[in-house]
Amino acid sequence: MTARPLRFFEGQALNYSRVWRASIFTNFLNPVLYLAAMGIGLGSLVDRNPSAEFGGLGYLTWLARGLLAAAGMQSGASEGSFPVMLGLKWIKTFPAIMNTPLSVSDLLLGLLSWIAVRLFMICGIFAAILVLFDAADPGNAVLAVFPAVLTGLTFAAPMAAFASWLEDDTGLTMVFRFGIVPLFLFSGTFFPIEQLPDFLEGLAYATPLFHGVELTRSIALGIESALPTWQHITYLLTVMVIGALLAHHYLTKKLRT
Repeated sequence: MTARPLRFFEGQALNYSRVWRASIFTNFLNPVLYLAAMGIGLGSLVDRNPSAEFGGLGYLTWLARGLLAAAGMQSGASEGSFPVMLGLKWIKTFPAIMNTPLSVSDLLLGLLSWIAVRLFMICGIFAAILVLFDAADPGNAVLAVFPAVLTGLTFAAPMAAFASWLEDDTGLTMVFRFGIVPLFLFSGTFFPIEQLPDFLEGLAYATPLFHGVELTRSIALGIESALPTWQHITYLLTVMVIGALLAHHYLTKKLRT
């Protein structure tokens, strides 16, 4: 990272250093609740009838990597949306930044770099919880963090573009309610998408979370994926780059007019 984007990154880190206590508890609590309720509670019922669809794994082990990728999605979408709306509309720090030597490109690169660091924090904590729940050994847990972070960035960049395009936060609430939540439920996190109706199965294949979940499981568990690893990575990187380009376009439009 060059010096100018680093200035924005440092500002984000300084702000976070003042409020991190408010988020750290949630970062620990969410994976504990999900794993206890779905992995142990529901998993004990699922494991009574072992299924080849889980690759011979226990449900908790199979589920855990999907939840990690989904946590990356949720965190990336959140970090890429409301902070952008905050900077553009609510406290207007982004317009103020345009009166400094920083450009829109510097702002966006600094923002995405900070989101990447936050995703490593969140997914790293989630991975540590997986180890505590005996759902992963330390080596596999570390491997699972990287595709989960990529999944988060794949959502962060388009959400930053969407937040830059919006005039108010109503659209953000709608996209989380009718976009992020359905993806969480029906993109292979909790059950193989082959169990969906045919028309929904085809739709699930087109979602970024499906590719993130499959990539995380295949890398961390070494199980066969629906597609080759390089295709999952290419898909996620393509969505991320398109999202970043759109974010740059809309930020430039908002901040230079």
